Amino acid sequence: MSIEQTPASPRPAGAASPARATSSYRPEVQGLRALAVLMVAAYHVWLGRVSGGVDIFLLISAFLMTLSFVRKVDSGKPLRLVSYWLHLIKRLLPAVVVVVLGALAGTRAILPESRWPDVLDQAWASLLYRQNWLLADSAVDYYAQDHSGASPLQHFWSLSIQGQVFLLWPLVFAGAALLLRFLRRWSAVSGRVSYPALLAVAFGAIFVVSLVYSIQQTASNQAYAYFDTRARLWEFALGSLLALGLPRLSPGKLLRVVLGWAGLAAMLSCGILLTVDRSFPGFIALWPTLAAAAIIVAGRSGSRFGVDRFLTWKPLVALGDNSYALYLWHWPVLVLALAGMGITAPNLVQGLLILAASLVLAVLTTRYVEKPLRDWPWPQGRAWRPAVVIIACGALLAGPVSVWQGRMMADEAAAASQPKELTPGAAALSPENAGKPTPDAKIIPAPVAMKKEWADIDGLCTAGNVPADPLLAGCLQNSRPEDVTKQIVVLGDSHAQQYMAALGPVARSHGWEVVALLKGNCRFGGESPDRDAECNAFNSASARYVLDHKPDAVFTVASLTHKDAPFETEVPRYLEGIRPFTDAGIDVVGIRDNPRFGMNMPECVQKNGPHAAKCNVPQQQSLADSSPLDAYRGRVPRLHLMDLSDFICASGICPAVVGNVYVYKDDNHLTKTYVQSMIPMFEQRLLAATGWT
Repeated sequence: MSIEQTPASPRPAGAASPARATSSYRPEVQGLRALAVLMVAAYHVWLGRVSGGVDIFLLISAFLMTLSFVRKVDSGKPLRLVSYWLHLIKRLLPAVVVVVLGALAGTRAILPESRWPDVLDQAWASLLYRQNWLLADSAVDYYAQDHSGASPLQHFWSLSIQGQVFLLWPLVFAGAALLLRFLRRWSAVSGRVSYPALLAVAFGAIFVVSLVYSIQQTASNQAYAYFDTRARLWEFALGSLLALGLPRLSPGKLLRVVLGWAGLAAMLSCGILLTVDRSFPGFIALWPTLAAAAIIVAGRSGSRFGVDRFLTWKPLVALGDNSYALYLWHWPVLVLALAGMGITAPNLVQGLLILAASLVLAVLTTRYVEKPLRDWPWPQGRAWRPAVVIIACGALLAGPVSVWQGRMMADEAAAASQPKELTPGAAALSPENAGKPTPDAKIIPAPVAMKKEWADIDGLCTAGNVPADPLLAGCLQNSRPEDVTKQIVVLGDSHAQQYMAALGPVARSHGWEVVALLKGNCRFGGESPDRDAECNAFNSASARYVLDHKPDAVFTVASLTHKDAPFETEVPRYLEGIRPFTDAGIDVVGIRDNPRFGMNMPECVQKNGPHAAKCNVPQQQSLADSSPLDAYRGRVPRLHLMDLSDFICASGICPAVVGNVYVYKDDNHLTKTYVQSMIPMFEQRLLAATGWT
C-alpha cells in the first residue's frame, strides 16, 4: 500500500541494468494494486476472511522500493537515507492522520465507552507504526481479549509492518552499496560483483530465514505470527528479488499471456479455496505472492489476450491511484457501519454502500490531502522541512488523543472516589437490603478501567511451590503468610481466577497460602474428548502437582455455563478429575459457574442504560433450572459445593449492573470490583460449606 511510482515493464535479458529497464510507468502494476485492495475490501465486507491481498501489497511495496534504490545507485546518485525516510513519512502520514481522526470521531459517536480505551491505544500505535506488535500481544493473551468486536483501526497492522520495513530495507541497500565500494577498491573479484548481485544475496538470505521462521511460528503460534514482522519479511524479500531478477527474464508472448491469467486466477481464488485465516503467513502465503509475481513477470504482454489489457483498464488504474486511501478507509467504515446498524455482517446492498462510501472518502483524501502535500514544493527546499510537516501531522492527531485519554482518566478517578455506600455491588442483594433502592451514582468501574478488572494475583510461585512441569510455568501465588494455616491450590480457567478477587483477601485474613494453576478456556476435570489436547495435558500436569504437594484443599469451578441452550451443564469428567485428590485426603471446593451471554454486558448498558430489558437477562436463559452441583452431592467424600448465584442473579433476572457496579467485564467474566463486593458472602458460604474455622 505504498505510494511509490509504478515502473516500467521488463525488457529482454540483455538490458543493461534494472534502472534503465524500469524507467517508465507500469499501469498494469497499478491495476494489480487496485485489484488487491478490492480483494481485501470485498473479502472483509462479505466473507469475513483473509484474501491474500495484503500479502500482495507487501510484495509490491518492496518491488517498487527496490527498483527505486537500484536506479539511484546505478546512476551514481547518493542514497541520502534520512532524507528518503523523512520524505516517505511525510507522504504517508497525512492520510493516516485524517483516517485515524475520522475513525476516532466515529468511535465517539457510535461505539460504547468500554471500547474507547483500546481504540485510543491503537491510535497511538498506528501513528507510531507499531500496531502489529500491539495486536500480536493481544492475540496471544487470553485475558486481553474482550470479545467486544473489531477495532476500526486494527487494519493498521499491515501499514505498521510496511513502515518498519521502509526503515530497514534502505539500510540493506546502503550496506550493499558500501560493500560494493569496498570490493571495488580492495578486492580482486570486484569486476565480477555487481550491486544487484549483492542485493540478491542479502534478500535471498532474508527470504530463506524469514520463511523458515514464518512456517515454524505459524505452526506453533499462528495468532502471534500473523502480526509478527519477522514472519512477513520474506514477502518483502520476494518482492525485492522479483525486482532484481525481472530485467533478466524475457518470457515469450504466449508465456506472458499464460503467466498473467494463471496468476490472476490464483490470486483471486486464494481466499476462497484455502482457509487462510488460520494458516497465514506460513508457506500458504506463497500462493498469493507468487500469483502476483507471475502477473508482474507477465508484464506488458503485447497481446490483446494478455491480462495486462484488463489490468491497464483506465478505471482500474485510477482506482490504483487511490488504493492507499481506500485501504485506509474501508475497514473503519465497515466496522463503524456494522456497529451503527447493530449487525454482524452486511447484505449485498449494505456492503455495496459501505464500499461506495469508502471509495468516496478515499478519492477525497487522495485528491485533497495526499496529493497536495506530496506535490507541495515547500518541504522540498530544505532537509528539515519534511520533519516539520511530520511533527505537525503527528501533533494534529496526538493532541485530541491525549485530551480524550485525559478526560477518561478524570472520569475514572471521579467514579472511583464515590462513597462506598453509593456502590454496594452484591451487598444490594443481601437479605437485609432486599427491596431497598440503590441511590443514584456513577456505575463502577469506569469504562477506561475495565482492562484492570481481572482478579489480582500477587505474583509467580516462590521456592517450594514452583512446578517442575514446564506446562505449569505460569504458576501464581498470593503473598505467603508468616504463619500458614492452610494451603489451597486453585485449578481451572479464567472463571476460577475471577474468584481470586474474593479468595485472596479471605486467605490473607485466615493465614492461608494460595497457589493458582490457571489456563484460559480450560475448565478443570478429568481427561475428556470435549477438551483440546493442550487443555487435557494442562489438567493432567495440574493434577500431578496437587498430588505431589498435597495441599489442604483444591478450589475449582464445578459447573460449566454456555451462552446458548443448554445454558449450564456439568463439567466434563469433573468427578473423575477430583477423585484422586479426595482419595488422598484433600478437600475439594466446587463453586457454581456464573452465566454467559451472547452480548457484551457493559456495552449493553452503555448503549441502552442499566434498566433496559435486554441488559437484564432472565435467569432461565442464563443458568440451569436445577443446579448441576446437585448431581454431585454425596458421590465424592470431601467435595464441598458452593453456590453464589443468588448474588449474581436475583428475582429470576441476571442483571448487568447490581448496586451501581458492573457485574460483568465482557460477556462472561465477572468484574474484580463486583467479586470484591461479594467477599463477605463468599467467606460465609465457603466456611459454611467446608466447616473450616
